[in-house]
Formats: sequence, structure tokens, C-alpha cells
Amino acid sequence: MTDSRSTADIQSKVAQTRAQLESTLDEIEDKLNVPKQVGIFAHKAQASYEDNPVPWVAGVTAAVAIVGGLVAWAVLSRD
Repeated sequence: MTDSRSTADIQSKVAQTRAQLESTLDEIEDKLNVPKQVGIFAHKAQASYEDNPVPWVAGVTAAVAIVGGLVAWAVLSRD
């Protein structure tokens, strides 16, 4: 038969395991929450831009040049 001390130990371990499971499930929920993750990414991108906008401007300029080149190629090519 189990004495009250070992029952208390078991209950303590169960409570600890439940707390760990709850924490893990909360972390998983946060990772799968797309709107929250988009907000976090947007905040990081904004902070990065405010810290140093040069790479962002260069990247946007390159993207516009590439897209413009592809559009011009598609329109002007003879297929």
C-alpha cells in the first residue's frame, strides 16, 4: 500500500508535469499563431529599417529593377 508521503510526491510530480505540458502547449500555440508571428516579424523588420535603412533601400531598388526587367523582357521579347 502507498503511504501519504509517496502519494504527495506523486501528486507533486503530476502537477510539475502538467505545468511543463501547459508551458509547451503555450509555446506551440504561439509559434502556430500566424497573425502574432507576422506582427513579430513586422516589428523586427521595422526596427531593422530604423536602425539602418540602407540595406532595405538597396534591396527594394534591386527588386524593382529585377521585376521591371522581367516585365520589359516579357513585353519586348518576340515569341
